[in-house]
Amino acid sequence: MKDNAISVLHRCLVLAVVLAAAFVAWPTPSEAASAKTLPPAAGSFDYQIGGPYTPAAGVKIVSRDHTATPAAGLYNICYVNAFQTQPGASSEWAADLLLRDANGKLVEDKEWPGEYMLDVRTDAKRAAILQKVGGWIDECATKGFDAVEPDNYDHYTRSKGLIDPSDSKKYMKLLVDRAHAKNLAIAQKNTLELAGDAASLGIDFAVVEECGVIWPDATAPECPEYYAAFGNRMIDIEYTDAGLKRACTAYAGVFSIVQRDVSVTPNGPRKTCSTR
Repeated sequence: MKDNAISVLHRCLVLAVVLAAAFVAWPTPSEAASAKTLPPAAGSFDYQIGGPYTPAAGVKIVSRDHTATPAAGLYNICYVNAFQTQPGASSEWAADLLLRDANGKLVEDKEWPGEYMLDVRTDAKRAAILQKVGGWIDECATKGFDAVEPDNYDHYTRSKGLIDPSDSKKYMKLLVDRAHAKNLAIAQKNTLELAGDAASLGIDFAVVEECGVIWPDATAPECPEYYAAFGNRMIDIEYTDAGLKRACTAYAGVFSIVQRDVSVTPNGPRKTCSTR
């Protein structure tokens, strides 16, 4: 009787170990599907979306346009204008995929003339837009980039109220899934208002611009709010000395910070927290 009890106890212990191993050792479906790598925290960064050039010594992370080639030996982010057309490229899109106002006029980004909003308001249109933008993401992976930076996530703020942020998030989720399927990490570009949704959408890190600036209608810079959402998984690009100073004073060595000229000119001005 005692031997039988020990035998039963032994089988139960073995079963418990097997079950525990099953829960611990096997990755979740999302983990198994993506072998993405995140940018090195606080790594020296260069923003080269205006055109590629040889990075300075010590640079660890570079962002380049999807038409460019990755920088050898560095962490490479692939820039894609995913929510708007490139300047002068509206004719490359089907007419029904471009956002129009009540008068049938294309909705233009007034901050960047020649860039027009993509219409992400329906499942069908989001899927059609993804055919082109998803192809760019696939190209990024084929070229050897490590991550994707889909720009103009905040286009709904310039859409004359025509695009609801919920539709922008649905489209962003399609981009996240496409990037992860190619083992690419994916960034949220700016769009502080939606930073709280980043984790649920599967966004991996952030690329933000001028979070060290105190805007006229604000009382504080945005860096602390982005940091609260992303921690050191963020990269900040400043375009002014004042913004760089404020960002570096609070976050040097915490996340990546660089200053570029607003046109991101190839071989143009570049400052960091250590060279300002």
